[in-house]
Amino acid sequence: MPNTDSILRFEKVTVAFGGDPAIEDVSFEIRAGESRVILGAAGSGKTVILKTSVGLLRPDSGRVFLFGQDITEMKEQDQFDLRARVGMLFQESALFDSLNIEENVAYPLLNQKAVNCPEDQVHARVEEALTFVELGHTLEKFPSELSGGMRRRVGIARANVTEPAMVIYDSPTAGLDPITANNIMALIVKERDVRHATTVMVTQRFQDGAIMARYKYDRATETLVAATPGDASIAGLKFLVMKQGRLVFEGTLAEMEQSKDPYISKFVLRN
Repeated sequence: MPNTDSILRFEKVTVAFGGDPAIEDVSFEIRAGESRVILGAAGSGKTVILKTSVGLLRPDSGRVFLFGQDITEMKEQDQFDLRARVGMLFQESALFDSLNIEENVAYPLLNQKAVNCPEDQVHARVEEALTFVELGHTLEKFPSELSGGMRRRVGIARANVTEPAMVIYDSPTAGLDPITANNIMALIVKERDVRHATTVMVTQRFQDGAIMARYKYDRATETLVAATPGDASIAGLKFLVMKQGRLVFEGTLAEMEQSKDPYISKFVLRN
């Protein structure tokens, strides 16, 4: 029987396109409050894992459990309530160009029935979410009026506005300059530590995962400070490394940095 503390579990999952596996025999589990950083080169299967996690792709073999429920063969309409418990920052933010920033962030509140947010509370929830990512002044602007980093921050606000149990970030710093990328990671750490949501991040940048593993958000100073091994915010953080569709490593930051595996060592040094 699935553990009620289990948020996401893969059991020997394979997803193939045209007979070619995109991910193969992948197994892992994430429990409530834990974090995972999924690393790997382009085409290694990282985004396929995310899409399979929320039922957007179905496994060719193996089982997927979300919030303790087997979604492997679950009908699309039966997954809606489960998906409403997951916030997601898509690659390149995926904002609606025709909607202003307030309407973009409000979208999940208004369109996910399971969220059950009264209409008279929507504006306040949106304003709070945008203020949290330091964009409270942008409600009436459109995505085209914002920089790439600001659009990514709007995406973070939209992913968290429903206060989901799990938040997924798909390449949150891709295409951003180093300073903006670090600011985005600071916001993700802040969301993790203030909201206490289970956090899953896909990235090609080792340093993004290192920030999650080495820092915590301090409410008193409203800044990131160095974390210690015993801090709850990083206690459940692990790295998953994908290579050509296979999970080749699962462990802590220290274990990854100490790995003698040539692929993992090259990945760490390259970043």
